[in-house]
This record gives sequence, C-alpha cells and structure tokens, in this order.
Amino acid sequence: MSGLEVTRFDVEGPLLITPRVHRDDRGYFLEAWRQDHYRELGIDDEFVQTNASRSRFGTLRGLHFQRAPHAQGKLVSVVRGRIIDVAVDLRKGSPTFGHSVKAVLDDETHALLWVPRGFGHGFLAVSDNADVVYQVDSFHAPTAEGGVRWNDPELNIDWELERFLQGARPLVSPRDTALPLVADGFEPLA
Repeated sequence: MSGLEVTRFDVEGPLLITPRVHRDDRGYFLEAWRQDHYRELGIDDEFVQTNASRSRFGTLRGLHFQRAPHAQGKLVSVVRGRIIDVAVDLRKGSPTFGHSVKAVLDDETHALLWVPRGFGHGFLAVSDNADVVYQVDSFHAPTAEGGVRWNDPELNIDWELERFLQGARPLVSPRDTALPLVADGFEPLA
C-alpha cells in the first residue's frame, strides 16, 4: 500500500493510519484520504459529512456514538495541536466489549484513527489548542445520539491525566458529565 503505515490494536476494528508526509522548506504535503488505499484496509465507507472542532488544553470530549440505523464510522485527524484519542468497543456480543484503544494524534505525524461503527469515541486535548477534523459515514442524527461517561470505572480508560494535566480535572461539558455509566443499564450497540 502506497505510503500508509498501519497499526492494528488488540481490539478488532480500529486502525491507526499514518500517511507518508512529504516535507521540504515550503512545508508539507500528504494524502489524508485516498479511497483505493483505505479500501485495501477494509474501510470501504462513503463519507457523507466532515466535522471540525477546536478544543483548548485540557478539554475532554466524549465518549460519543450514534445508535443504528444512524451508527457512524469516523476517520479522526488533527490539523493543529495534539490529542489523546480513544475508541471503546461497545458492540453487543463482542469478546472485547468495554476494551479501549488509545492513540496520539497530532500535526506532526498526521496519523488518523479509524473508529468503526459500534465504538464510543472521545479525546483529550493536550496542546494549547487542538483542531480536530473527522469524516463520518452517516449524517448527524440527534435522535440517535448516545454516550457513556468518560471516567466510567467499568471501562477503566487511562486518559493519562497525571502525565498531561498533572492530575488536574479535565474540562468536560455538562452534557458529557451527565452521560450514563455502563452499569446504569447501558444497552450495547448493534
């Protein structure tokens, strides 16, 4: 495959994809998305919407998903700054239900994280500002939105708060703070 380095995780589905970056004294160029190369990886999704967010240092967004029939696969990238990106397996009957994968995405490596349908997604901004862009394969559907709390003890996600925030609490929206825990009767994703 031309110019892509692919990292697979212990949890089946998510992929960390690092493109070849061509740098010179003018700057850089890279192919962030090329359908034929991604198709070889098993990502044959048609992206229908591109979302962008800016988050200041210490902001934690997530863990979000959309339920079927509006479930979303996401291809997440950072165009400025650095984040700790997390995907959590929430698939019904999955042998790795509740397990997460984590990757650093930044504007140096330009790595992208593929988050398939059936996964919750969130990130922690660990630079002054982080501009995150992600393509999704299903339109935003407010009635299908869902999530689980970022600090759910059953999920036991290591956000590396001590390392990046020196133990300070992250900035979390009231909506994300109120998301349920898995133990609150969470129904796995189809």
